[in-house]
Amino acid sequence: MVRFGVVGTNWITEAFIKGASHHEDFQLAAVYSRTEERAAEFAEKLGANSTFTDLEDMAKSDVIDAVYIASPNSMHASQAITFMENGKHVLCEKAIASNSDELAVMIKTARENQVVLMEALKSTLMPNFKAVQDHIDKIGKVRRYFASYCQYSSRYDKYKEGTVLNAFNPEYSAGSLMDIGIYCIYPLVVLFGEPKSVQANGYVLESGVDGEGSLILKYDEMDAVIMFSKITDSTLPSEIHGEDGNIRIDKISSPEKVEIIYRNGKKEDISREQLADNMFYEAEEFITLIQQGKTESVNNSIENSRVTMAILDEARKQMGVRFPSDK
Repeated sequence: MVRFGVVGTNWITEAFIKGASHHEDFQLAAVYSRTEERAAEFAEKLGANSTFTDLEDMAKSDVIDAVYIASPNSMHASQAITFMENGKHVLCEKAIASNSDELAVMIKTARENQVVLMEALKSTLMPNFKAVQDHIDKIGKVRRYFASYCQYSSRYDKYKEGTVLNAFNPEYSAGSLMDIGIYCIYPLVVLFGEPKSVQANGYVLESGVDGEGSLILKYDEMDAVIMFSKITDSTLPSEIHGEDGNIRIDKISSPEKVEIIYRNGKKEDISREQLADNMFYEAEEFITLIQQGKTESVNNSIENSRVTMAILDEARKQMGVRFPSDK
């Protein structure tokens, strides 16, 4: 068994626990919250035996082997480092840090303590993304990657009423790029590596974070076009364009239907069965790494997280989005 602690008592943590509970070696052992009342309520609801209101105490305790961190982005680095310095493995929600400087310290700490550090980006570990990887050679030379993820946030209604919640607050290293755009960028990096250049445009809200934006990324023999938004909706699928056909992905953030459309019009459904509780796959990957004594995932590797963060940094710089943690 791998005994997990969780930091963050929100819907995403519940979704993670629900997915991870499908794994026979997952055990929810502890819950951290700033208040004992909330920690106790969450622990009772989800079956954890221990609660903490002090992060250091949780990191030093012997009741957990690993931690899932789902706090605001701005807290990821300091919290992850605290756990890793105490020998705990860390599965950290995306975006894994506020910027590349923070991530560099996290990587250094993980290596010094020989623990797993993995970004909890679920889509690149799901069976239908693996299907893309396994079949991409069928479309010939790839010339373009197009990804769109635009989802109107209910928190934007509050924002327009004058209440700035975490999702639109630069103090928490938030915004559309960090929350939504990363789902488009990370798969690109897993498939094609680091781009030669990044061009970014976006609409920056008065709070100081981006509400929506777009990127063009240049590679030697292809380009990538990315659109993301938390203030509009879109139903566009994502596509990978090759000289012999294209792969259409229904939802880049959690692919469910994936098909190849060849130049002659023939279609091939390459979708695979996968659990509805799709956060299972990141938990499975993370647990397997721990059990096998490995420190890095292949798809959600430290290098892929590093490259993705460098793209996020450059895009924010061009859009004019700055966080308090930026140097």
